[in-house]
Amino acid sequence: MITYSIIQKSQLEGVKRIDAEYYQPEHMVLAEKIRKLQNKSLKQISVIRSGTTPSDRDDALEEGVVLLKTTDIRNNALSCSGNYYHITSKIAERMSKTKLDAKDVLVNIVGATLEVIGRVSFVPDNFPESNITQAMALLRIRDSDYLPEFIFAFLMCKYGKFQTDRLARPTGQFNLNLDELGQVLIPQVLLRQQKDISEIIENVYEIQENSKESYRRAENLFLEELGFRNSKLRDDLSFAVNLSSVRKSNRVDSDFFQPKYQEIIEKIEKYNGGFDLIKNQFKQNKSLSKKDKEFYDYVEISDVNVSNGEIIPNKIARGEIPANGKIVLHRGDLLISKVRPYRGAVSFIDFEAENLLGSGAFTILQEKTDYKKEVLMIFLKLDFIKDLLLRYNCGTSYPVIKDEDILNLQIPLINPDVQEEIVGLVKMSHEARKKSKELLEEAKRKIEEMIEKGSEN
Repeated sequence: MITYSIIQKSQLEGVKRIDAEYYQPEHMVLAEKIRKLQNKSLKQISVIRSGTTPSDRDDALEEGVVLLKTTDIRNNALSCSGNYYHITSKIAERMSKTKLDAKDVLVNIVGATLEVIGRVSFVPDNFPESNITQAMALLRIRDSDYLPEFIFAFLMCKYGKFQTDRLARPTGQFNLNLDELGQVLIPQVLLRQQKDISEIIENVYEIQENSKESYRRAENLFLEELGFRNSKLRDDLSFAVNLSSVRKSNRVDSDFFQPKYQEIIEKIEKYNGGFDLIKNQFKQNKSLSKKDKEFYDYVEISDVNVSNGEIIPNKIARGEIPANGKIVLHRGDLLISKVRPYRGAVSFIDFEAENLLGSGAFTILQEKTDYKKEVLMIFLKLDFIKDLLLRYNCGTSYPVIKDEDILNLQIPLINPDVQEEIVGLVKMSHEARKKSKELLEEAKRKIEEMIEKGSEN
């Protein structure tokens, strides 16, 4: 069945677009509903700026000024305790024009797919000093008739998202320039109605932080159980290694033999409940897809939120799936990033989805004993263990580890009662995360109802 639109020449004037995608029938219907209302464009109500990506940034920084990337912009309020990329204060000074303020709305303006373009985030009051790359824009609302929380929620609802989808230009990647973003129309809604939306967004942020707190409690419980709670490990400037150890490991790089790594392993092996290797407690999912479906939900490294563990697949046509996008995923699968493992991109599939594929850049594990995936996930996200995984890096600027490095990793056989407590905390975290998403959907639905009611009058 072919769908088409018949466009008058007068409708082309001033738009500067003649591509058929811009005039899709569903876009025309939604645009007409917006036009029936009183509205203002984003450039009329806000300051719009895009950031820069400094060439002299340091990938090794663990502290400093936060530099947000498109993968951090997830249609949610930013978490103050996220695992973010950092730049030095000296670099941040050069980027002062795009230093973020509380209540800024952030929009992705560059992305590989339309699912990335137009994705938004909201900067909470207590967010640390931060800036943005050129792949996103900040909106700083300057019109007292609009609340930033309302703008944030509107851009996520179908009447906002269709506009960014429509304006995005496919040029290798999808792009929106600042002028195009400024053309997005925002309906004028009573402030009391906007305040209802603002209260929902505030609740969303509070619940998100509760979700993160449950994760932190699970991590602290693990650290306490292992005796790592107050431990601090440092790199030694010099140390001696036996030749037999070099031959056994088949490594000659000094970092591999840092004494701190052996200290971590000894802590695990001396755990009073004993220890084992991951490969003995979990089985590896190596199921390959036939790729015989038209579309797939695809999960790659950037689709794992390292802050809260949420996994958001992207719907991709079969022909666009990367060559290493080949593993069939199932609910309960634990995904462990082999690329830059220090970021902690580790989580499990907690939803049902047909035709779900995972990148070969993950080691994918499934439960086969009483050892719970939630417990292994928390273990692998501990700073000490992320540090330990650096031992097995191959490469420098783009560190990668191998499946066997994960499978042969020692893990403590945690007391069943402690495992149960950790699993309970992880479930609490996921339930809170689910509740926050439901509230965001409620905010979007309320805005859509306002628009549809207003366009009928």
